[in-house]
This record gives sequence, structure tokens and C-alpha cells, in this order.
Amino acid sequence: MSTPVRAACVMGWPVEHSRAPIMHGYWISKYGISGDYRKEAIRPEDFPEFVSHLSEHGYVGGNITQPHKEVALALSTPDDRARAIGAANVVWLDDDELRSTNTDGDGFITALDHGSPGWDRNRDVAVVIGAGGASMSVVYVLLERGFKRVHVVNRTLARAEMLRDRFGSAVHPTSWDDLPSVLAEAQFLANSSSLGMVGEPDKDWDLSSLHDDVVVADVVYAPIKTSLLAAAERRGLRTSDGLGMLLHQAGRGFELWFGVHPEVTAEQRALVEAALKDH
Repeated sequence: MSTPVRAACVMGWPVEHSRAPIMHGYWISKYGISGDYRKEAIRPEDFPEFVSHLSEHGYVGGNITQPHKEVALALSTPDDRARAIGAANVVWLDDDELRSTNTDGDGFITALDHGSPGWDRNRDVAVVIGAGGASMSVVYVLLERGFKRVHVVNRTLARAEMLRDRFGSAVHPTSWDDLPSVLAEAQFLANSSSLGMVGEPDKDWDLSSLHDDVVVADVVYAPIKTSLLAAAERRGLRTSDGLGMLLHQAGRGFELWFGVHPEVTAEQRALVEAALKDH
């Protein structure tokens, strides 16, 4: 008797750009799993029905991408992490219950732990650029890791203040004008905004005030080496790119859907890098 095929998918609108099938397809093949992973382009008005009836559509779970993350949270039973961040990017069926979590922060932290050991040796001050959805995950895990103060630097200060309202007084809303002074005391720097992404605005980064042992991270993975990471490398600083975060955030969902804890490999990274270069 053949083993039934378990299937998961990435749900978004649009979703054509997603590299998730490459990452999960690699693991399905590597571990010899009778499984499949697909893309599902779902209009916002159709998403509630689709995610609420995943099994009828042939799925045991999936990834949630924009613009569905907040709706997925509302329509599922979220864990503490997803509830705190305010968005879900992974859903799975637990018997008949739709459950959810958010793995973006896990991917961010795990990529740093693997690629830049000791990056969090000093946990007094972190600086995070941006105050959008990705920033929620980054700030959450930095506070969870034990950073005492996180400066959230954003052009619209009210957006940064929303993160302080959500996560507490350890978050310090900071204006762009104050960026040089907070960089001088930073022990970690991350860009969680779209600055430097293909097709998005960029800036000239002056990292001269950073200490020599600061690690610099970027959530952007297209391009893999952003202008921020290039500036950090010129300073001789260690860096962590968005592709590492993308790969490592995928593992938790795969384990929930297919029952295998997967390993991120150099071969897998090379496959995704090649796909990014093709587009």
C-alpha cells in the first residue's frame, strides 16, 4: 500500500515570487518524504474560506505571506509568539484545529547563531532600522534574547512608538536624525525595513561610529548583499544576510507538516541563490 502524500503550500497574493517551494522541495527530496509543497495565489477576499478549509483543499498546513498574515492569526489558534508579534506566517492542522505561529524571528536569530557565533555576547543596546511587520519579529526576538534596550529607528516616529506600545519600555522610538548617536553605542545593528531591496529606496550608510565588534544583519535577501552589508564588510564587521534568515525560518513549518526536523545546507542555499539570480 502506498504512503499517502502530505502536502503543504505557501499562500499569498501575489505569490509567484516565493522561493519557498525550492526550500521545502529540497528537504522533501533530501529526506525521502512522500510529500509535496505548492504555491497558492489567493485573493484577499478568498483567503478566509481557503485557510479555514485547508484539509478540503488537500493541505496539512502552509506558509502565510502578504497580505494574509494578520487574517491568518485571527482565523487560527496562535501560539504566544504569533500573538505577541501580531501576525502568523505558519499554519498547521492539529487534528481539526487550525493552529499558527510566527517563525520569522526564529529564522533571524538562528541565522545569526549559526553564522556569527557570539553576536549577542553584549546585550545592552541593539539598533533596528524600520518599524513594519518584519520589525515586529526582530524586536520581539531581540528582547527575548535579553537585549536591555532596542532603538527602533524609523522615518515616521509614530510607527516606532507602536512597537514600544506592544513590547514595552525597553523599545526606544528613535528618529533618523539620532541614528549616528545610537550607532555609537550599539552592540548590534539590523535593518528590518525594505531599504536596499530591489526596486525599493536605498541610502548611503555611514557606519563609521560603530564599534569594531558589532555584527550587522539585514532581513532583505534580494539582493543578498545589500548596501548596508557591503558597508559593514568595508568596515571589517561580521554580517548576517536575509537569505540565511529566509532559510532558517522555513524549518519549523517543515517539521510541523512533515514530521522531520530539517537541516539548512550549503547546497540548499546555492539552489535558492541561483533562483534569486534568475529573477
